[in-house]
Amino acid sequence: MTQVIVVNGGSSSGKSGIVRCLQAVLPDPWLALGTDTLVEATPASMHGMDGGIEFGPDGEVTIGPEFRTLQAAWIEGVVAMARAGARVIVDEVFLDGAYSQQRWQKALGELRVLWVGIRCDAVVAAGREVARGDRVVGMAALQAEVVHQGVSYDLEVDTALAESMECARTIAAHVK
Repeated sequence: MTQVIVVNGGSSSGKSGIVRCLQAVLPDPWLALGTDTLVEATPASMHGMDGGIEFGPDGEVTIGPEFRTLQAAWIEGVVAMARAGARVIVDEVFLDGAYSQQRWQKALGELRVLWVGIRCDAVVAAGREVARGDRVVGMAALQAEVVHQGVSYDLEVDTALAESMECARTIAAHVK
């Protein structure tokens, strides 16, 4: 039985909407945790500082060693919840592509994981980014492809071609 669903995609690709729809269509309760959860949980003093997480004016995201330490602990905490019996959907942005996935794979170990790529055309994602108003403009275009480089998926969906609920139903059909 699938214990963890990891969805990876760039900013404004539609991950959060798909995750909410997945929670609605999956028969059992699933916790939704993601990169935004982690960033919001970090102290404001770590935002924009060396060692923390910095969002550049062009949309570039820079991760420092102090943030990486917290991120590693957060990953272990998410994995511990799954090992304790919680079903978990992880909403991620693999800024380091394959290396990001490898960190998760190592931590998840023997757990049954469904790896899902959330694709979205950079122009479409950039339009969503502007409409959202809560992201640095440029982040969506920068992340649209780089987050998928070297990453292996069980399934991919494209939110430029399908609505969130349709994508969620496609993903749910692959949950065992």
